[in-house]
Amino acid sequence: MIIRPATLADAEDITHIYNYYILDSVISFEEQPVTPQAMEERMRDVFAASLPWLVAESSGRIVGYAYAAKWNDRAAYRFSVQSTIYLEQARRGVGIGTRLYQALLDDLRQRKVHAVIGGIALPNEASLRLHEKLGYRKVAHFEEVGYKFGQWIDVGYWELILSLINEPA
Repeated sequence: MIIRPATLADAEDITHIYNYYILDSVISFEEQPVTPQAMEERMRDVFAASLPWLVAESSGRIVGYAYAAKWNDRAAYRFSVQSTIYLEQARRGVGIGTRLYQALLDDLRQRKVHAVIGGIALPNEASLRLHEKLGYRKVAHFEEVGYKFGQWIDVGYWELILSLINEPA
């Protein structure tokens, strides 16, 4: 398996992975599948913000992706990002997520990102374990803020402080 920066040519494979979570889980709060063109636009937004979007590739196929996006557009938030990771359903639980997310965090450290925030639809034990294994700690829990597939869904937020610098350069 290799981990590499995503390109727009990866949008179709990324879309295929993500649409599973839209159609068959409460992990994504979207309810309609996205198109490869819509995914390309999302990728362009990440690239325009000079943030990373990585893919995990196995035998020439993309099996997962992770990226960071702006946490908020206000200027004072510029050193904080939200992290996201999705894997092909069949690839969960075999270590790909850990390697991919660690690569994302390493990239963010080099970019001088200070805080990384991960949102998790609850319950989701696998995602919770992944975040905590990598050093994130739970900082918020919102009850019943999403409604999908006839049920209310809680969301928790985990945060990882990447740098101990008091003031950014």
